[in-house]
Amino acid sequence: MGKVTSNSDILFLYDAKLCNPNGDPDDENKPRMDYERSINLVSDVRLKRYIRDYFQWKGLEIFVAKQDDKAVTATDRIKELLKSDKIKGLSAEQMEDLLNRLIDVRLFGATMPLKSEEGKGSSSTFTGPVQFNWGYSLNKTRIVDSSGITSHFSSESAMEQGTMGKDYRVYYSLIAFHGIVSAKRGEKTLLKQNDLELLDEAMLKAIPLMATRSKIGQYPRLYLRVEYTDEFTFLGDLRSCLSISPDNDTLRDIKELSLNVKSLCGQLVENKEKIKTVYCWRDSLLKLDGVGEHNNLSAFLTGAGLNVKVLSL
Repeated sequence: MGKVTSNSDILFLYDAKLCNPNGDPDDENKPRMDYERSINLVSDVRLKRYIRDYFQWKGLEIFVAKQDDKAVTATDRIKELLKSDKIKGLSAEQMEDLLNRLIDVRLFGATMPLKSEEGKGSSSTFTGPVQFNWGYSLNKTRIVDSSGITSHFSSESAMEQGTMGKDYRVYYSLIAFHGIVSAKRGEKTLLKQNDLELLDEAMLKAIPLMATRSKIGQYPRLYLRVEYTDEFTFLGDLRSCLSISPDNDTLRDIKELSLNVKSLCGQLVENKEKIKTVYCWRDSLLKLDGVGEHNNLSAFLTGAGLNVKVLSL
């Protein structure tokens, strides 16, 4: 339960097969795409929502949550948490209590506004120690050619046929995220080592468990959290050290590709004096190049002198 005293870089890969990883509300809820590069995009907000939902599923308190399955304002959410309808400001004790209770604020930060009946108010803002870039697919991908679907029920009782709709999905996308953990910012949100252990757990379990009709078909494939020895070190976006083969839009399954991690391993080994622990998990279906004939990333890094902790589902 000790506090976090060192930074981490996070690398997370999951794939999406015949589903919609992140619909764009400004484009008919189609999967977010960089059409010029045929790259599938996923926002950091979508990833954080998976994690928050997983925490809530485990019975942990979160700040960004609905009340009785209905959306509420941040002010109403604070009133609900503090069991009070009359709150003009948060005392230091109340703020500490909220931080100790709300794991998503300790990880991702939040703005906590308080409005009075006269419309005036104040807010407390916490910048989250855990931040993610937008995710993007390492492979070229495209949207399924046919997207029309028919509902069994008609929109009007007098209509005999069901209603028509659109259901946009990608054929296959291997999505990569980069994230960081800032120990300095963690001091402000009371971030604990146990929070990072729960984050590691959520990164591996949340997406399959929180599947909906449009999201089923997504599974984690690789996770690394590189914990450094101090609060100053970051190696940067580790996705730049990865390459995929073949790199075309004909991929349809994890078994049809291999991921080259030679540059990634070289970056970690080169900086091993700055690295305290590499938390590592790899799905057995993901074929890796650059780690020897046994396809074992954790064993390769351990053999190169790094301290590796293998995570499990």
